[in-house]
Amino acid sequence: MSEESVNNVVLVHGGFVDGSGWQGVYDLLTADGYNVSIVQNPTVTLEDDVAVTRRAIAQCGGPVVLVGHSYGGAVITEAGSQENVTALVYIAAFAPDNGESVNTLIADPPPGAPVPPILPPQDGFLFLDRDKFADSFAADVPPRQAAFMADSQVPWGVGALQGEITKAAWRDRPSWYLVATDDRMIPPPAQQAMSQRAGSNVTEIAASHAVYVSQPQAVASLIKEAATQRG
Repeated sequence: MSEESVNNVVLVHGGFVDGSGWQGVYDLLTADGYNVSIVQNPTVTLEDDVAVTRRAIAQCGGPVVLVGHSYGGAVITEAGSQENVTALVYIAAFAPDNGESVNTLIADPPPGAPVPPILPPQDGFLFLDRDKFADSFAADVPPRQAAFMADSQVPWGVGALQGEITKAAWRDRPSWYLVATDDRMIPPPAQQAMSQRAGSNVTEIAASHAVYVSQPQAVASLIKEAATQRG
């Protein structure tokens, strides 16, 4: 790493999964000398997830590159206003603006976009249909690994989708965005629109929504670019 490079990286997972999916990215970054923290979001409310993420940022004790996948993009958009966050990296992620929520962003999908197989809420929590999980979320992940992801789903709180952004960090921070062009959860046109609105440095890759699992090298490379260039 160059002397100007930010050494701390905080990784934030999205809905239906936990932080363990970042292991491939973690291994690549730590091998290159980065100090990597992985947030374990409760994914019950956006407010709680932002609080957990801000604690992880504070514990780094220096400049941080903040990375979010999927719903984690909403989390980093709100949490990224911390003074020591130097860059934001969105991995096939939501990038809401002030006053927006995940619900706002999914309310009007592009024509012909695949409909994620989200089951009706149970006690205020959402799950993906296990039989359709691999096809929608992790089509390029090895089948046994995708099956494990489906069977180890983390309940995603309806309240988390309703959480509104109060101050969109991408308005004040440089950002990078990895568009997964084979994504069947967040339509690629929606990813492209959000990344353009945020003025992000955009990279596109043929990958599923679980690109952080299936192609960790590409994800790690984008994070290192953000850590080195900082806009």
